[in-house]
Amino acid sequence: MSKFQQIGFYRDPKKAGYQLLPFNFTRLAGQEYVLTNAVGESLVLPRDKLETFINRGLSKIHSEYDDLKSKHFLMDDDSSVALDLLALKTRTKLQFLKNFTSLHIFVVSLRCEHSCHYCQVSRQSDDRLAFDMSEESARRAVDLVFRSPSPAIKIEFQGGEPLLNFERIRQIVAWAKERNLAEQRNLQFVIATNLALITDEHLEFCKEHSILLSTSLDGPEDLHNKNRPRPGRDSHQRVVAGIRRARAALGHDRVSALMTTTQASLPRVREIIDEYVRQEIDGIFLRPLSPYGFAVKTKAISAYNRDAWFNFYKEGLAQIIEINRKGKRFVEFYSTVILTKMLTPFTPGYVDLVSPAGIGIGALVYNYDGDVYASDEGRMLAEMGDKKFRLGNLLTDSYEDIIYSETLLDALEESFAASAPMCSECAFEPFCGADPVYHYATQKDFVGKKPLSDFCNRHMAMCRHLIALMREDPEVKDIFLSWVQ
Repeated sequence: MSKFQQIGFYRDPKKAGYQLLPFNFTRLAGQEYVLTNAVGESLVLPRDKLETFINRGLSKIHSEYDDLKSKHFLMDDDSSVALDLLALKTRTKLQFLKNFTSLHIFVVSLRCEHSCHYCQVSRQSDDRLAFDMSEESARRAVDLVFRSPSPAIKIEFQGGEPLLNFERIRQIVAWAKERNLAEQRNLQFVIATNLALITDEHLEFCKEHSILLSTSLDGPEDLHNKNRPRPGRDSHQRVVAGIRRARAALGHDRVSALMTTTQASLPRVREIIDEYVRQEIDGIFLRPLSPYGFAVKTKAISAYNRDAWFNFYKEGLAQIIEINRKGKRFVEFYSTVILTKMLTPFTPGYVDLVSPAGIGIGALVYNYDGDVYASDEGRMLAEMGDKKFRLGNLLTDSYEDIIYSETLLDALEESFAASAPMCSECAFEPFCGADPVYHYATQKDFVGKKPLSDFCNRHMAMCRHLIALMREDPEVKDIFLSWVQ
């Protein structure tokens, strides 16, 4: 837990006429420090002003005084509502806990006709029907979905390639919509597909039931085909054609794309972004590889380090900023998750960057074999032989057994960032999150040793970089604000 001064330190009447409210600070560059509080308010001060402030010698005539007061770093005799406002902002930041699990991932098949070297799941060849979700497991999963108190429910079909078990998708959509006639939730469906097998029948079904499509696009043709090989060596051709067909049938904004950074991607970030612009996709998620599944088995995860990825990210972000300066809105989604926490009172629903951790709370995964996992990453870890994050089975365990399992509760409690070693004292903690699955996968510990954590070091570097960009150029801050709005 964090160590604080005795209460008298904050209320010493011999000091200046203000009290310090809880905050952390971290050095940026030179003599500048960033201050943050628990609700994500932030301010940058030079070292001398920071020392004066902490020693309660800052006068009201200093320009920083009003900023510190308005952002709840100090409270004086005129701040009668300061604690109430701080409490309100805290409730807003933690609003995501109220609704509990909104994302429900159905792994309807492990079969796939692609053989991506970085794949995070242990896919199976497309003729192995034993790796399809059964009707009984699917029906039971739908029952569990509607036990969640969330007013918004998103059911996402994943694989493998989920279209290889399309009949099960049909059944799940029908059962969920029938159940929702009484439940009246905000119900949404997504199919994560490589689009190589998409047919008119699939598209007609998606249109009828307002289903979104999410696909993978790793960049220009040669890079995409290298990262995502399939028989015929036409992966890029098929995904581009699939995107166009799906847009024509469903609407332009009903299809999204994700990329994964491999070693082959590192020197080609500008080409990758150009490909997204060429395909009229309005943003990109410059995500690194994760330490699960085939990405580990094929050693793809060890092919580059975090510094190589961060240079890739910085170059890509610089290009994206220039695209926005020229009048075209194009978003980098990884940055936007962090910027939303920096620049707004809200917490985005990105499972990896929330605390308490998003596992179970933000998402549940129903595997093809009936096992239930705390997150998609937990399921990927199980495919490597470690079922640490298995919460139960659809056919043998109740909703209560699954949600109140020690497996989930222990991981949530132990990884809570506000009380975790180093996280509790880090100024970037309000912009980061807890990811116990990542740290268990890499260090066999829910918290992990932070100096050795790529997760931790990556997000600290991103926070520093984003803050520096906004301080150096007000136009960049305006661009970032347009992304989070």
